[in-house]
Amino acid sequence: MNTFLTRTGTAVIFVAVMLGGILWSPASFFLLFLVAGTGALLEYLRLGARMGPGLVPGGLLPRLLLALAGAALFLWMSGSHFQAGGRTAGEIGRLAFGILLPLWLLSAALSGRPFRITKLGYPLLGLLYTILPFCMLVQLRLDDPGRIPQIPLGLIGAIWINDTMAYIVGSLIGRTPFFPAISPKKTWEGTIGGIMLTLAAATVFGVLNQRYPAMIWIIIGGLGAVMGTLGDLLESRLKRLAGVKDSGRILPGHGGFLDRFDSLLLATPFVWSFMQLLWY
Repeated sequence: MNTFLTRTGTAVIFVAVMLGGILWSPASFFLLFLVAGTGALLEYLRLGARMGPGLVPGGLLPRLLLALAGAALFLWMSGSHFQAGGRTAGEIGRLAFGILLPLWLLSAALSGRPFRITKLGYPLLGLLYTILPFCMLVQLRLDDPGRIPQIPLGLIGAIWINDTMAYIVGSLIGRTPFFPAISPKKTWEGTIGGIMLTLAAATVFGVLNQRYPAMIWIIIGGLGAVMGTLGDLLESRLKRLAGVKDSGRILPGHGGFLDRFDSLLLATPFVWSFMQLLWY
């Protein structure tokens, strides 16, 4: 009972913070996913440290500097949408990133824990995996002309529908394991059912929506469902390699940032690319 109440309370707070950050203003959207991206990067580094010696520089300073470099990259990619002290956030971020990344490299090389320079790829990959997708999501928000950011909300909604429907369908008729070595509870029936129902919901919403053609929503729904599922599997694989159940403990009963945003991290670059190449 206590576990149920904890999970329920955390879920209510999480949804309230998410909706508030997404809907309040572009600045609140930016701050929400800056925090989420930074938290996800720190969890990613924590997983790497548990996978084996030498994969992540030891000590607090290298992790802090890389997290700050990730935040600077976030500012850099925001371009000219935000300003402070007569300079755009993009200019400030570019300058900060150019300073912080070399400092991180220096701290990694001088860290007391044994660290192989050839393993720099894992921490740097974390910037692409955890920071860049949220930068793209913020760009989708800033490029959306309406008061309510329909594209980011549509993507998040598609992922939520897919996760929920896959769980329900899998619980009812799931028999065939889907990647049992990574995620034993997933089934082919649940996965396919989640995708099909997400596409159905996207079609209905697309017919009712007046801002974008229905095909846009069908494609976003499909990308959110398919790539979101693969994103969940990728994060599950990382956790198995690290030997942990949850990526973090920031959300009692729900794990960490990576646990909550794993699907969005992989789906966002595909939706962003689609919108940039074929729509905007």
